[in-house]
Amino acid sequence: MPRFFLEGDAFNGDIITITGKDVRHMRLVLRLEPGDIITVVGPGGREYQAVIVRVDRERVEARILSRGAAPDEPSLPVTLVQGLPKGDKLDFIIQKCTELGVSRVVPVSTHRSVVQLDKEKAGQRLLRWRRIAEEAAKQCGRGAIPEVAPLTRLSEALEAVPPGGLVLLPWEGETTAGIKSVMRQLPTIPPAVALLIGPEGGWEAEEVAMATRRGAVPVSLGPRILRTETAGLVALTMVLYELGDLGGCQ
Repeated sequence: MPRFFLEGDAFNGDIITITGKDVRHMRLVLRLEPGDIITVVGPGGREYQAVIVRVDRERVEARILSRGAAPDEPSLPVTLVQGLPKGDKLDFIIQKCTELGVSRVVPVSTHRSVVQLDKEKAGQRLLRWRRIAEEAAKQCGRGAIPEVAPLTRLSEALEAVPPGGLVLLPWEGETTAGIKSVMRQLPTIPPAVALLIGPEGGWEAEEVAMATRRGAVPVSLGPRILRTETAGLVALTMVLYELGDLGGCQ
């Protein structure tokens, strides 16, 4: 069933009014017509089933049939701090991490990032990354769209980690501690987790040192070297399996 995320001003009693970019997609791609049923996620984690009553070039109107709670988001918010990779790899990373349950993605420019974006290109990429996150959230039935932050530096990303949050640094230089062992030794469940994933070529030693000074815990992802577009997915899966909702129980 087609799924849309809307702000509070779209709701007026039992009528939902959809405008903007979603209208073109509904008309020309999905070819929705009056009588078709859609799902709308609104503010406050509410989900609505609605029937379309009007379609024109500028807006789509739908009448609410039922209300309920949107699907639960992971109980543990996880932020992926991703070193900027080459090409369109970050598109893939954002899409798949959204499907798994990431709460936030923070692209960072690192010493070994091959791609260096100027302000204009970074802004254009950000719009595309946010669109990918929204489309993936619709496809997999999320109750919220993960935030995609503007491109920043590693130091600034570390400063944004919530107090008491656990910061994990997958790094090929760590050979003893794994994510499972670190997570299972925690005295309490942290309020949030951040995963620091390097670009192609990994982290430089000074970046690892800076992160550990700020409380990051270096961990190993196993005996094999993973690509940057694989490492984040693996680490996110491990964390959400241990302390989130991935795999069944909360």
